[in-house]
Amino acid sequence: MTVVHTVAQTVVVAVRWAHPEWSVAIRSVALAVLVAVAMLWGAIDGWRRADGTTRTWCIAALVTGPAAGVLGLVAQAALVDATGPEELGGALAGGAFTALLVLVPALVGVAVGQRVEAPAPR
Repeated sequence: MTVVHTVAQTVVVAVRWAHPEWSVAIRSVALAVLVAVAMLWGAIDGWRRADGTTRTWCIAALVTGPAAGVLGLVAQAALVDATGPEELGGALAGGAFTALLVLVPALVGVAVGQRVEAPAPR
């Protein structure tokens, strides 16, 4: 999930920089994609009846939050503009939102996936 969020953040910044008029549209699409990926991944885990999915998704959310912020900042500095280390505080603070953006849809997906009949073992 860290890689997915980092790529989405970098794409959003690049599009906003090149085409400021697309700012709202690209952010909305990126948010929808991120929620869909977390929900689908969580649903697959729930469907497979994987052990400890709630704990795994909590840990993934806690790691993804700050890691995506820092990696997104590095990618933005390297690929889009001359972003400097002064933006690090904001990137880390935004990690709380990113953690929720991973955790909530994933847990909803796990709950939905557990309700779907799992395939019989062969």
